[in-house]
Amino acid sequence: MLFLVAALMLLGVVMGTVAHMPPAATVVAAAAIAVWLGIFALRERHGRRRTSAD
Repeated sequence: MLFLVAALMLLGVVMGTVAHMPPAATVVAAAAIAVWLGIFALRERHGRRRTSAD
């Protein structure tokens, strides 16, 4: 998952609108996306364990 965030950030820096953002803002945005994806993965894993136990 972190690889996906890093790849998207690199692609954005090279080709997208992230190239117009300061590097510090890019890193903050990438960290926020990584945290969001991590929380999503934990919720999905926790939800699947709960429903499979029923």
